[in-house]
Amino acid sequence: MTGTDLAASSRLPTVEEEARFWALLEQAWARLGPEPAALRRALLERDPEGAEDDELYAIDDWLDPFVETLRELCAGLSGPELVDLGRVVERKLYDIDRADIQEVTDGSDDGFLYARGFILAMGREFYAAVRAEPAMAVLDAECEQLCYLFAHLYEERFGAWPETGSGISRESVSNPAGWPD
Repeated sequence: MTGTDLAASSRLPTVEEEARFWALLEQAWARLGPEPAALRRALLERDPEGAEDDELYAIDDWLDPFVETLRELCAGLSGPELVDLGRVVERKLYDIDRADIQEVTDGSDDGFLYARGFILAMGREFYAAVRAEPAMAVLDAECEQLCYLFAHLYEERFGAWPETGSGISRESVSNPAGWPD
């Protein structure tokens, strides 16, 4: 398949789909109250060179409630809406599938996927911060559930794994631009 063929067969998320995804994440976090909001803000505003591990991992206690709340918010979504959100996750994970980010987060291929899930779960601002400055990522922080949440919701409701049409993979080391060597 040529680059032109791949581009023609690839479906990128729209601006609206991405906006909806980020809004759903923020809505899920907002329902959990001020404590996780303060922890996420501290994570974003910290000096990555001087941060203490205990400060970084306090948000871990909130990841399961966050994912459960996000799951509840998506309960009434249609199949195409779940596929659209899954495509956004797939693209965002792919875009940060980079060696320079993996150097900070460490971990195996699966561990790096889950670390990218954590970066995504922390929201648009944290995602953008890590994308621009990989040192902002967190060692060994993971959110496995977010990596396939919308695909699992789709499968639970419709009995099949969704086809996103993106032509990419969310799996680690699948973005050739992120792994030039």
